[in-house]
Amino acid sequence: MGRDAEAVRWSAVLRRDRRQDGEFVFGVTSTGIYCRPSCPAKRARRDRVRFFETTQAAEAAGFRECRRCHPKAGAAGDPRRALVERVKQVLHASDQGNLPLARLAQQVGVSPWHLQRSFKQATGLSPRQYAAARRLELLKLKLQEGKPVTEAIYDSGYGSNSRAYDEARERMGMTPATYRKGGRGVRLAYATVASPLGRMLVAATDKGVSAVYFGDKDSGLAEMLRREYPDAELVRDSGAHADWVEAVAGRVKGGFAPDIPVDIQATAFQWRVFQALREIPSGETRSYGEIAREIGTPGAARAVGRACATNPVAIVIPCHRAVAGSGALTGYRWGLERKKKLLAREGVTLSAGSALARAR
Repeated sequence: MGRDAEAVRWSAVLRRDRRQDGEFVFGVTSTGIYCRPSCPAKRARRDRVRFFETTQAAEAAGFRECRRCHPKAGAAGDPRRALVERVKQVLHASDQGNLPLARLAQQVGVSPWHLQRSFKQATGLSPRQYAAARRLELLKLKLQEGKPVTEAIYDSGYGSNSRAYDEARERMGMTPATYRKGGRGVRLAYATVASPLGRMLVAATDKGVSAVYFGDKDSGLAEMLRREYPDAELVRDSGAHADWVEAVAGRVKGGFAPDIPVDIQATAFQWRVFQALREIPSGETRSYGEIAREIGTPGAARAVGRACATNPVAIVIPCHRAVAGSGALTGYRWGLERKKKLLAREGVTLSAGSALARAR
């Protein structure tokens, strides 16, 4: 971690900034204890403080949890999060995870209105939407394990084949049978074009863009696409998706481009992150922690970072607008230089040490 990033974190510790809770913890070498940034305890000298990304990293370094601020408490220290965890436990334990709201509320001891409101504020999903997303994720997992389609459908909690096929087509862009075959039967048309960031590949189905890659050679980009979609039918785009390719290229140049439909596979959490990224205006950035809070999962900054790293459609879902809590540029699948260029073209000012100043 650079000095600039540590200075930002030390400032947050001095302010006891609750907004930074979950972004990092700090350990005090003289006591062997680690705390949240907002811990009310007396502050140690700066030269005795070490910063860690996670509580696990702090404990691996030999520090123990503070008994005043309980940095590992998570849901236990937040009544709303505790309620959400109880609801999830009930949904996970039920046969189909689709209990009526009134019955679910009765089981966790709150009113249906309070349950619906609290759960959606914390997760970004209603209990019914969460249960549906979990069923689909279970289905994908069991299909990946090689289970027969019908067995996988019922083991995942679906009451009928038709319900499973409808949800799979809507959220995965393919039927469960096709997904089990590794994308076999899916037709991906791709084009490679020049861009300010080097060669760019755009691949799409008839429903939307499925991949946007950057590299130096067309052959390398095509090979990358084959590795990610080993059983799909890959064909050179004859111009059917020219408007989408042009729109993506326009965004690379920093200009206005219309909304571009996507056809990708993602978990419920990834979808929420991707939606939050698409809502960041051009010329602005958000930290991973800010995005985590916006989607109702404070403390999940690292998970947000992982979702950004798995984004298959760069530019269309602008993960380059996600930065570290300190404002520093962090990893980008297509290289930090490309990330810098993209932000600069959107009017984001880069300051010393790769820190960002949001354009006003």
